[in-house]
Amino acid sequence: MDSNRPNPKPILAIVGPTAIGKTTVAIDVAKRVNGEIIGLDSRQIYRGMAIGTAQPTIEELAAVPHHLIGVKDPDSPISAGKYAKLVLNLVKDISERGKEPIICGGAGLYYRAISKGIFSESETDLDVREKLIQEYEEIGPEGLLNRLQELDPEYAVKVHPNNRKRLIRALEIYTVTGKPPSEHFNRQEKFGTPTLSLFTVLLTIDRKELDKRIAKRTAKMLDNGWVEEIKSLRKGNDPIATHPMESIGYREIAAFLDGRLNKVDLEAEIILRTCQYARRQLQWFRQEYIDLTIDIEIEPDKVADHIVTGFNKH
Repeated sequence: MDSNRPNPKPILAIVGPTAIGKTTVAIDVAKRVNGEIIGLDSRQIYRGMAIGTAQPTIEELAAVPHHLIGVKDPDSPISAGKYAKLVLNLVKDISERGKEPIICGGAGLYYRAISKGIFSESETDLDVREKLIQEYEEIGPEGLLNRLQELDPEYAVKVHPNNRKRLIRALEIYTVTGKPPSEHFNRQEKFGTPTLSLFTVLLTIDRKELDKRIAKRTAKMLDNGWVEEIKSLRKGNDPIATHPMESIGYREIAAFLDGRLNKVDLEAEIILRTCQYARRQLQWFRQEYIDLTIDIEIEPDKVADHIVTGFNKH
């Protein structure tokens, strides 16, 4: 345990990989502690994407108050720093109303922003990003990766050329700030200050069981109208240009709609990418300070009880 935590009661955070059932657990906990749930998801914050981002259902949203779910337009991107400010303000508001804020989600970078802070120059420059996206399409990932290797060889080794988002973001940081990304991340603690003291619960499950859940949920999302949802989002423009449309499944469905991917391969590709993403999420959170880890297959009906007990003892 970390003896350096501040004395005030921490804020409960429930994190874990996609499709593990965080929302269900958070709702059960919220009912026990008179809580309100604050979403910690970089995609669920956008409206018009309820199916593809697996937002809480209408029934779940009605069960307990939720925040930062479907509240922004897809063409209005938000940085981790700005998201952290929204969370901080909500925690203050909910606490002042005598209720328990419960942060729930799987966005690792956003979690780090609320728990450790994030460097002050992390804002997004959309013009710079747009030019880099265009260069990515014109010269390919290898060309941009070569440039990053020249500018920041330390950080370049961590970036796979096919990780379009991370590669472009690294060059965006350098272009906007004039400093290599590795310098920012190495000095992050100096640029950012801790924003919230958290009691963090990590939900885990056997990898094969999680893969099964992902496959089942993907099939359900497609059956529930995911393709139609994306049709309505495209609006005659390039559906890939906006930040949220880079989410898993959206590019694949765009390819399907354009006749470049058949339905069988579409579902298989989404499942594969989601399983890979879930593994990366677990790897990320296992590097963070975790107060309580729970395998949700062990006494599944008592997960909320275990969380509340651990939280109240802290």
